[in-house]
Amino acid sequence: MKKNLFALWLIFSFSLALQAQEQVRMTLQEALSLSLENNVNVKNARLETLISKATIKETTASGLPQINGAFDVNYNPAIPVVFLPNEPPFGDPNIPSDVIPARFGVSFTSSLSANVRQMIFDGSFFVGLRAAKTYKQLTDYDLEKTETDVIESVKKAYFGVLVNQERIRLAQSNLARVDTLLNETRALNEAGFAEKIDVSRIQVQRNNTFTQLERSRAALEISMQLLKLQIGLPMEYDLELEENLEEFNSLEEVSALLTEQGSERIEVKQVNTNIELVGLDIKNNQSQYMPSIDFVGNIQRAGAGNEISSVFNSQNWFGSSLIGVSMTIPIFDGFLKSAKIQKNRIQIQQLENQRNYLKESIKSEIFSAKTNLKNDLSLLQVQQENLALAREVFDMARIKYNEGVGSNLEVVEADAALIEAEINYLSALYDGLVSKVDLEKALGILKTSIENQTN
Repeated sequence: MKKNLFALWLIFSFSLALQAQEQVRMTLQEALSLSLENNVNVKNARLETLISKATIKETTASGLPQINGAFDVNYNPAIPVVFLPNEPPFGDPNIPSDVIPARFGVSFTSSLSANVRQMIFDGSFFVGLRAAKTYKQLTDYDLEKTETDVIESVKKAYFGVLVNQERIRLAQSNLARVDTLLNETRALNEAGFAEKIDVSRIQVQRNNTFTQLERSRAALEISMQLLKLQIGLPMEYDLELEENLEEFNSLEEVSALLTEQGSERIEVKQVNTNIELVGLDIKNNQSQYMPSIDFVGNIQRAGAGNEISSVFNSQNWFGSSLIGVSMTIPIFDGFLKSAKIQKNRIQIQQLENQRNYLKESIKSEIFSAKTNLKNDLSLLQVQQENLALAREVFDMARIKYNEGVGSNLEVVEADAALIEAEINYLSALYDGLVSKVDLEKALGILKTSIENQTN
């Protein structure tokens, strides 16, 4: 209930924000909650659950009384002729013909009837009702699987935006630093204390840094559009993220995740449900060997006349009724049901093979995800050290150059190494966050962790 209220509040606030301004601010949690309401795939999966509910009602309806009414008016342009033998007591032996033609019927007939049929016993009905409820469970699993996939995509897209924003910030800082160095070197060159090649060398470094900045800006636009598409935000609105990468870099949470055993994956539940559905299909085909019994009832009034005006005269209308039990007994169908049952049993074998392979694949996926996360954490630590060393080297090279004991080339090389260290650090940080998401999905707790944070 709290989750639903939170989602409604978030959608209402989001709608007001769209009406009030073109810029929207949100956290990762808000982006995930909004995506679970607005993402197209989630919407379609949720609609599929509604279809399955209607299927249960549809199946149940077939076991309830079926009542139909009918009314008709008929005109006979040519009344049918029936031939009778020309024999006593109906015939006249004096007539040479051996048959007597006689018209049976009138020009106009009409009838009004109501038919009732109520199923008493039909084995396939009860199996079908169970199958409909099982199908509803399968659509619930499909919805959960879709939501998990959307959560994975949104989190990765969200982290991608944060990484590109950080890359732009660092690129701008690097560009400002190189511009300062370039201006200082130009001044020294004009004063005769630096060579022209020193200016050109720094200009090349400045151009490379500017190119990196433009690439980061383009990457940010692409990742932002992808994120808006995932959460269902119109493309014409600006999205601003309220968090930064450091807020998601919790070593305690990662360490706890590495010891997590996980839970049963939704994919296994889907396969188990499909096996159950095929098993119910076998029972349905087997039940069709048994007879079906229905209660039938009919009430009718019919009238006739040679003139249309006399058809609806109450004197010409007569009633009839019928009550009975109808039994249909299958005798021989050319081995159709037997072939269907055989096909179902083969399908179960296929699904069981798929389930066994899926379980082994999940074990391998968990092992790979934990290994990748451990490796990414180790690389992240190395890149942090490299970044600190690169900054230290650049500061020392800059000091030596300003004091006249270092070369311009050392400063340019140190600046290039610092930029490379920053890029490598951001890449390692993003890889670690993505590996964390992959491990949560492999353990089957990706959606659960989001629900726990919401509650």
